Amino acid sequence: MEFHHVADPVTKAQADVVAFCVFGDPGSDPAFKTWNAVLKGGLADAAQAESFEGKPQQTLTFLTGGAVPAKRIIAVGAGPRADFNVASLRDLAATAAAASNKVGARSVVLALPSTGAGREPLAIQFVVEGVVEGGYRFTRYLTSDDAKKPSTIGRFGIATDTKGKKPTAAQAKVVKAAIDRGAAVAMAVCRARDLINEPAATMTPTALAAEAQAIAKRHATVTVKVLGPAECAELGMGMFLAVGKGSDEEPRFIHMTYKPKKKATKRIAIIGKGITFDSGGYSLKPSASMEDMKVDMSGAAAVISAMDAIATLGTTHEIHAIAACCENMVSGHAYRLGDVLTSMDGTTVEINNTDAEGRLTLGDAITYTRTKVEPDEMYDFATLTGACMVALGPYTAGVMSDNEGLAKGWLQAAERSGEDMWRLPLLPRLREQLKSSIADMRNTGDRFGGAITAGLFLKTFARDTPWVHVDIAGPASVSTARPSQPRGGTGFAVATLVEHLVPR
Repeated sequence: MEFHHVADPVTKAQADVVAFCVFGDPGSDPAFKTWNAVLKGGLADAAQAESFEGKPQQTLTFLTGGAVPAKRIIAVGAGPRADFNVASLRDLAATAAAASNKVGARSVVLALPSTGAGREPLAIQFVVEGVVEGGYRFTRYLTSDDAKKPSTIGRFGIATDTKGKKPTAAQAKVVKAAIDRGAAVAMAVCRARDLINEPAATMTPTALAAEAQAIAKRHATVTVKVLGPAECAELGMGMFLAVGKGSDEEPRFIHMTYKPKKKATKRIAIIGKGITFDSGGYSLKPSASMEDMKVDMSGAAAVISAMDAIATLGTTHEIHAIAACCENMVSGHAYRLGDVLTSMDGTTVEINNTDAEGRLTLGDAITYTRTKVEPDEMYDFATLTGACMVALGPYTAGVMSDNEGLAKGWLQAAERSGEDMWRLPLLPRLREQLKSSIADMRNTGDRFGGAITAGLFLKTFARDTPWVHVDIAGPASVSTARPSQPRGGTGFAVATLVEHLVPR
């Protein structure tokens, strides 16, 4: 799909569909009243007949009959203006695109609502993300032609209020950069969704490593190193290898590196949990809880896919993406309850729950990153605990760190990107729950504070390196769709990663 800027008055736009947002009551909305006047009252009559009230995700399609160049007008409900923020444009643009596709439109123009001073580039970016991400479907295993029917839309215009003036070269450059950024982020999000939605029998650790290698081949600035079991054993990754022992699928430890053309301003590491299927091991999950455990590699999918967008857009930082990938299965080789594992940094860990495997793989990944990469900052992303979902619900990630500046900067990036995250405290008193009588620590604490004790476990391996832990157990996948986010894997955290790591 081609995105472009429309600087002419939107009522004169040449397109199959012109869409615009309606905030609440159509009779009070300025854009609705303008279009209603142009269409000689017909739009208000249609709204009344169709009970269109400007509610979120409501649409009203109106044939113009030649009153304007556009064949159809689509009013998109946006809800009360007070509830609107710039990130809302993802869902609004996705809704406009879906309604346009329903009527077979090939060209669409969306009138960008007012978003406040200085926020127009971000608004344009979100429109592009919404259109692309809203059109995402995982159809590889569907055989119906209707299910695989592509979108009819070939051109999507974004109309801004230029006050009747032709955009300057500098303004045109800003708009193009916003469109390009939105496209790069959206494609990375969709790629992460593909990786997450793929069945575990296909998206194995080896297959994830191949995806990382494919990204490296597309970008001269990206290299990748993949370690197998022998190399990991040589490094002493006793926790990571123990988790993968129960599976016939070999583990893969992926290390991607992006280097800018000029001297890097910082060295930053992003680490993803890559459990491609989690049975729970001998702490076996019930069937209903195991059914969607192909999503347990969502952290790895996020960091690997984000590297594609980072390399496409370019950044001044040196970025390292680390993904410890394996399956947690049951067999005669699987690790057991009561085992004592020796981590890469020498810490010994007593296993009291084999279903708390992600923190084990991440612990060795964090040690590897801290000692081999020596980053200025590191961030990990993991579908780590159900406890985080109990605390924050299914749509919000938990953020933990003992570095105030790093946590604040990350949460600000999350807010700008429109991804919901909330900080949880790393309470030192809860570390008592991780004490073991036969090893340096055990891998889980008590029931209460489970998300925080998981964060404290990881902090053991991060040591003094500035570090942020992001528990994405809730928002990594959704069972209830929204316009820009179909059911299944979401690609959560990709947008914030790009926002945080790629300067505008």
